[in-house]
Amino acid sequence: MPAVPGSIDDTLALLGRASYVGDRALATVIFLSLRLARPLFLEGEAGVGKTEVAKVLAASLDRRLIRLQCYEGLDVASAVYEWNYPAQMMAIRLAEAAGEHDKDRIEHDIFSERYLIKRPLLQALEPGTNGAPVLLIDEIDRADEAFEAYLLEILSDFQVTIPEIGALKAPEPPIVVITSNRTREIHDALKRRCLYHWLGYPDLNREMAIVRAKAPRAPQRLTAELVAFVQSLRKQDLFKSPGVAETLDWAAALAELDAVALDPTQVSDTLGVLLKYQDDIAKIEGAKAQMLIEETRAELRRLEIG
Repeated sequence: MPAVPGSIDDTLALLGRASYVGDRALATVIFLSLRLARPLFLEGEAGVGKTEVAKVLAASLDRRLIRLQCYEGLDVASAVYEWNYPAQMMAIRLAEAAGEHDKDRIEHDIFSERYLIKRPLLQALEPGTNGAPVLLIDEIDRADEAFEAYLLEILSDFQVTIPEIGALKAPEPPIVVITSNRTREIHDALKRRCLYHWLGYPDLNREMAIVRAKAPRAPQRLTAELVAFVQSLRKQDLFKSPGVAETLDWAAALAELDAVALDPTQVSDTLGVLLKYQDDIAKIEGAKAQMLIEETRAELRRLEIG
């Protein structure tokens, strides 16, 4: 079983072996989260690699990854547990048919773990073969505030209280990663239980390193130009700037088209890989794309890159 990193440098190495290009600040908060057994709260724009952190930790530490995708209306039955009512009803009928009339005993039997359907949060409290699992609570900002309040017990004591059974506590705290795209503010009570880190867009050099690691088919010149182009796009007045995930998709798409450098027509034709709103595409395609490509190349020459 892979050991938990013993230092910040070890954490950086762990991320690197999984081709995750993170900086020292991120490695530091991950290291502290693992050592202190505290949930890690990652906030930032969509597509900057927040979810990937949990996947990398699960794969690198050989732990089970349990993912709870949040959405509006998420409730206890979907996130934590619910009773298997059809099986309970069958058990009651079988008990009555067998002449069992002790209601307390029947109730005790049907409200046991045998009839409990465990959802992601309850599953995360169970020990795994190689240690506690990695629990990813993804896009918590999409869930309701009432669900946030329910998480407080789990994140404080790593336990779930079920009225019919009592408290079920994790023998070992899971590795918890919570992500938010900041579509709304998360309550301070939840944030206080976590170590917080803002994951922003990477700078030019780090984003090029990410593309080289994740999209190695893209030629060196193309990688430099497309990353610099995306960096320029993020400075434009767009409804939604492209994230690193879109940069990787674009690199893969241009490599598939056998591009070796940015071409204005090809850029305009493939903007839908980068931008997801027609108004944004209309702002950039054509002459604007040509201008950004020229500015991109001038900046790369200035930096002696590419």
